Amino acid sequence: MRPQKVSENDLMESLSKTFRAFGYEGASLKELSDETGLKKASLYHRFPNGKQEMAESVLLYLDQWVENHVFSALTDEKNDSVTRLKTGLEQISLLYKGGENMCIFKALSMDAGLQLFENNLKESMQQWINSFTNIGLSFHLSPEKAEQLAIQNLIDIQGSLVLSKILNDKTIFENVLKNIEQRYIK
Repeated sequence: MRPQKVSENDLMESLSKTFRAFGYEGASLKELSDETGLKKASLYHRFPNGKQEMAESVLLYLDQWVENHVFSALTDEKNDSVTRLKTGLEQISLLYKGGENMCIFKALSMDAGLQLFENNLKESMQQWINSFTNIGLSFHLSPEKAEQLAIQNLIDIQGSLVLSKILNDKTIFENVLKNIEQRYIK
């Protein structure tokens, strides 16, 4: 029987879902296989270096998605600041499915995952800070204030994702996005 065909997008979404649910250490090859619908041999054929390569691929996939949807919206100087901010926040809501999805940073920043992906995670986090700092500057905030708000935005987004998941209340995440908007648009 021929192996099941899975699109690259579906594969990355399935792997991402598994890593978000179990973390790097907890995501077994069986769980990764079950979620993707691919046999273990097919996963190893696609990812010869195993689980680490799968996680690296997920990080790259999500980094590209965020770059194309969130960062590009926040930094698109063709649009006014309000439009850029609102579009960026809408894309963040899509990325995390309105607070349903945990952040991949959390899932991959525990123990072995942090050792393996520390540089990737630091670089990604810095891109988030830079993009939010950029939007702050477009609202004529001082560089210091813009960076301070950028960091606070990330703390609030990450914290609200955890709370939304634990309390099973997506409005926590949704309210944080509204609060971020109100920080800039007064």
